[in-house]
Amino acid sequence: MPFDPCQIYSPEADTFLLADAARAEVKAGDRVLEVGTGTGYIAAELLRTCDVVATDINPHAVLCARNNGVEVVRGDLFAGIRGTFDLVIFNPPYLPTQPGERIDDWLEYALEGGESGRVVIERFAAEVGRVLAPGGRILLLISSLTGLDEVSGLFSRHGFISGIVMQQTVDDEELYVLKIERNNKNGDP
Repeated sequence: MPFDPCQIYSPEADTFLLADAARAEVKAGDRVLEVGTGTGYIAAELLRTCDVVATDINPHAVLCARNNGVEVVRGDLFAGIRGTFDLVIFNPPYLPTQPGERIDDWLEYALEGGESGRVVIERFAAEVGRVLAPGGRILLLISSLTGLDEVSGLFSRHGFISGIVMQQTVDDEELYVLKIERNNKNGDP
């Protein structure tokens, strides 16, 4: 398969907002996982501070991120990932998409969030606990199109608490970076 840069989500306002939040959150010595790294922009930025591993399902994105110096595992969400991480970062596909709107290419994996915009986020919320170290944090970027309350409720049902750490208005939507942590008030590890 020849490399096709048109099949990779290029860094946009959401990428830059999440990168700002990640730089503010990361601590020296953190072990970081970026899920769905795309070009590897955020992971490469954090390599100056800590150890970073990334994943992406898109083979074009994997090649691009590797060319940017990022250690990348090709897989869906956490497939192929072992161990735990102090910080997990994810800019998921969050655009609500009807079945007739699908474009059926690799770029779609970075954009299409199913009819609710939360299909991939739901899977992420259900699985992230297995790779999150005790005291670990998650930074998740979402859009007002995805539903802030619905996403917060989803993570709450999985034993997490969340709060907005950054937000930005872009065109006709509001972008939010949520910091998500285990709800230790329930006695969970």
